[in-house]
Amino acid sequence: MKQFVAREHEIEPIPGLPGHLPAGEQILWQGRPAARLVARHVLKSLWVGGYFLLLALWAAAAGLADGQPLGGILFSVAVLIALAALALGLLELFAWGVERTTLYTITSQRVVMRFGVALSMSLNLPFNQINAVALGRLGGKAGSIALALRPGHRLSWMVQWPHVRGWRFAAPEPALICLADADAVAAILAMAYGQHGKVRSLPVAANTLDAMPHALDAE
Repeated sequence: MKQFVAREHEIEPIPGLPGHLPAGEQILWQGRPAARLVARHVLKSLWVGGYFLLLALWAAAAGLADGQPLGGILFSVAVLIALAALALGLLELFAWGVERTTLYTITSQRVVMRFGVALSMSLNLPFNQINAVALGRLGGKAGSIALALRPGHRLSWMVQWPHVRGWRFAAPEPALICLADADAVAAILAMAYGQHGKVRSLPVAANTLDAMPHALDAE
């Protein structure tokens, strides 16, 4: 799988882009989501770990209450710990795959998203198709940037996942997810979008992506 992805991306004339840039267009930024942030905030690895911890505590308490042998209780807890390790390992592996196969690009004219752990695809979003941009913080400088599209431009939430704003099924919004320094990326995008003549204000961060307001309102 790793070799297939590498060969597939070798055909890109410019990493992350499906073709050469037109004359006058410049790459302003390229980056990837951070695997640790994907695992924690998208795949909810802490919640999964906590769920198995509660199961282990419940199994131990129930075993003691029923008077089961200590060996049987320890075996049940060990099984749950093994299942937790397997589940968390798979989540971390998928998060690594998301980071490895994703490349976001901001140019002077558009946003391009190349992604896909199993099947690679590219999403090309010229600024004239973007209606609004919003930044959601994930703690510190980390965050995700969602792009609301103009009417008539519709994407599949399932195809786009996890590179999409959560809980927006009726009007899916593609998103640059789990960026280690989302503030810097938002500033670059705001500058490029502003120079394109579409923006009235800079991004305003919110506590979470799901609750964040639209911060770059297009005219």
